[in-house]
Order: sequence, then structure tokens, then C-alpha cells
Amino acid sequence: MTHRTTVHRHATTASALTAGGAALALALTACAGSAGTEGGGGGEGSAEGFEYGAPQEDVDALLADLDPVTIKFQPSAASPDSVMAPAGTVFKEIVEERSGGKIEVELIWGQAIAGYGEVHDALSDGRLDLAYTLPVYLPAEFPAVNDLGTALAGMPASPFVGELVTNAVGNELGWENESVLEAYEERNLTPLTPLAASGGYYTVCNREVDSADDFAGLQVRIASASQSAQVQHLGGSPVSMEYAETFEALQRGTVDCTLGQLVPSAESGIFEVAPHLGYTTTASFSRSPGAYLAGSRFQDLPLAYQQIIFDSNALASSGGMLAVIGGNAAAVGQAKDAGGTVTAFDDQLQEEISTYSAELTEEAIGNGLVSETLTEDVQDKRAEWEERFAELGYEDQGTVEDLDEWFDPETDFLPYAQASYENGRAMEHRPS
Repeated sequence: MTHRTTVHRHATTASALTAGGAALALALTACAGSAGTEGGGGGEGSAEGFEYGAPQEDVDALLADLDPVTIKFQPSAASPDSVMAPAGTVFKEIVEERSGGKIEVELIWGQAIAGYGEVHDALSDGRLDLAYTLPVYLPAEFPAVNDLGTALAGMPASPFVGELVTNAVGNELGWENESVLEAYEERNLTPLTPLAASGGYYTVCNREVDSADDFAGLQVRIASASQSAQVQHLGGSPVSMEYAETFEALQRGTVDCTLGQLVPSAESGIFEVAPHLGYTTTASFSRSPGAYLAGSRFQDLPLAYQQIIFDSNALASSGGMLAVIGGNAAAVGQAKDAGGTVTAFDDQLQEEISTYSAELTEEAIGNGLVSETLTEDVQDKRAEWEERFAELGYEDQGTVEDLDEWFDPETDFLPYAQASYENGRAMEHRPS
């Protein structure tokens, strides 16, 4: 059984934040400063917080004397019409409903304030309050994020359940890793999701690629150091470039393929110039994790506002999963419409990817920034989350090749988000 509902309904109900069971009483917690964004001081009660799942009327009473604020949030999507938009719009709707309109979320589309190379600075200096970022683009500054992304190559290659499991595992790994958290703290950033595994990686090429021989000599756009190593190992030539440059590079033949997530490929129309999609079934490429971070002014907000933002970000991962998996389905449809192919790699190529990914993970462990038992930890967490999501009714109903036919765009991912938050590590870091 698959969870079904309309996207709008599960995105806009404040009951998402009170669904933890019985109503929980309000709690007085440690002091937080007054609001640092529009609206001035936080007013009386800015040091008070509430327990996750508290009744809405109690939250409303707590916020009554607080001044309204506006926060600028830059999600990953180019526009509100993008297949990636739910990662931003769901967050906005949950925050504004839970806060009774006291927190207004201004969505900044298309990296209009800061590109991925500058976004951490924009958070630090106050141009942005919240943003989706790509710390993996800066491996020297965030090396542990890169190492954890490398280890996620050991996760299942599946266009639906595999995405849910990998994101739940990645979220836990991020919260458990002190090197990841300290890297954000050093830049005066507050992690809301320190490691977002996002979508799996596929080849999108101007010709069909499904074997080791096909990889030989390919110019492949990559997103991380470990992916660069993987492409080289397979006989290709990795090319590092901003994703915004990829369409033109494929169109001109500067590169033959991009190794990337399908969501941005669907959004940018890349299948017009590279209609051939290749995928794994038993192995995975390493991930290039993102993160949802709050900027320097977050700690100046009243505690209750911090808690609303933190809770809402966790539950808005329902929109993130809709964007990722819906984007996968859209990409498959676009490849077919463009006259391309959607093909699984042959067994030999997948075995080569799997074996080398394991070697890269051991090298990442050797860097000393991740657990020495990381490989075992990943598999243990994988088993736990696979069982949990099966209990919730999530299942693959086909392969990547026919994903556009069997994926239901009205699938309700809120149970996924609630389980990941309430049973994972994030709750331990809720502002208090």
C-alpha cells in the first residue's frame, strides 16, 4: 500500500507538528535572544519554548506577545513552478501555519542572492537566513561531508525506497559526526539538516552508456572528488563545472555526459541535448550531499521561533522527497520523450563501480573524520530504515525504466518525514 494524498493537503496542515501522539505540555527552556530580523525585539516570553507536538492553541498563546519576523530562505529550485519547488514551498507553508503567521518566509528562487560558491558567506553575513547549500563543493572546508557522501555509495540503488532510506541514513550520519557539525559552527552557521543525501546519481549522456567499454574516453561532468575518482577509474575523464554550465557544455560537445541527480536534469531540460539515461541496480555512485543551514541571525530569534523553524525543516523533508522522487520520474519521462534510452548498466560495470566505491570508502575512513566502523554503521542503519519504511507502506513498484508510469505524484511523504525526525538523531539537536 502506498500513502496517497494531495500534495497541498499534507504540506499545509499544522497537525504535522502535533502528530507525535498525545498533546504535550509547554516547557520553559533555556534563554534565547530577541529576534534579529524584521520586527525588532522578541517581546516578553522570548526565552520560552515548547515541546515538539504541543497543541496548536498552546503554541499560539506562547507566540502572542512576540513580534513578527520575516526570514529569507533560498531553496534549491529555480522557480516556484520547478519540480524541485516543494522542498521550499512545503517548508514555507508549515512554518507560517505553525507560527500563526508570526514568521513569514520569503522564498528566494534561482540562487538569486548567492550561488553555491557564495551561499555560506551570505548566511554568515545576514543576506540570507536559511538556505540549501552544497558543502561538498568545498571539500577543503567540509571534508567530513565529502567522506560521508563517499560512504553512501553503499546504499541501495532504487528510485523510490532507496531514496527514502539513503536520506534517512545520511541525516543520522550527519548529526552523529562532530567534524561535520564543528565545520558549520566555525562559520557561525546552525545546521537544520547537516547532511541531505538528496537524489541518487545517474549518467545522462549524448549517447547510450551501459558498459565499461562505453565509459572509456568519456568526458563526464562530476560534482565531487570521489565521483572524479570513480569516473577516472572507469576510464573516463572527469570535468568539474557548475551545474548551470552543464546544458551548454553538453550541447557543444564539451562533455559527453553529466553524472548527476535527475531532479536538476529534469528542471534544466538537459535531456534535449543528452537523452540517454544510465542507472545502477545493485551498486551506487557516491553522493554529493547538500545541507539545510540557518545563518548568523538564527540564534537571535526567540526560542519558540527557532523550534518552529527546526521542526518545520525536518517535516518539510516530505516536500524534499516529493521533489527528488518526482524529479526522478519526470526525468525518465523526458528522456523517453526526447527519443533517448533508459538503461541499466551491465553486471560487469556495476561490479566495478561497487568494488571501487568500497575502496574509496575505506580511504575516506582513513582520513580520520568519520567512524572507523562507518561501513558497518551504514549497513545497520540501512536495514533499520528499510524495515521502518516497509511498515509505513513505501515500496518500489517497478524499475527506473518505467518509473514515470508507476510513481504516484500524490504519494504522501509526511509519514516518512515524521519517522525520520522522531526516530532519528535530529530531535536530539532541537533548540532548547
